[in-house]
Amino acid sequence: MARRKYENPQLDMTPMIDVVFELIIFFVVTIKQEDLFSKLNANRPAPNDQQTQQDVVDTTIKIQIGPGGMVYNGRGVTVKELDRNIKQAAAIDKKTTVLLQCTLNSPHKFLVDALDTCAKYGLKNLSIFSM
Repeated sequence: MARRKYENPQLDMTPMIDVVFELIIFFVVTIKQEDLFSKLNANRPAPNDQQTQQDVVDTTIKIQIGPGGMVYNGRGVTVKELDRNIKQAAAIDKKTTVLLQCTLNSPHKFLVDALDTCAKYGLKNLSIFSM
């Protein structure tokens, strides 16, 4: 018997590539986009009926600290007057917000005095910013 020489069989990739492209087109056309925003679970707090915006504004203490001293809610005060005012505010509500506004050239002593006074009466909701 005579031996045959085997040829290298070659696989034609063109039909396979065509089928793959058709499958890709089919899946792209038939895919259903899900709305991601409808699946987000975001619980927002319910509005508080008992507390109005006016109440929030009234309970905020604004202390401005500058080179000339301290200003408590628009009125210039000394350290003793600041102590007395913060004591009264803390007696009403310990969660009172205190905004400490400092200028760039204000002495640190006034800021430290205001922070010490707030800590003395248990006010912990403090915001310090400079202008």
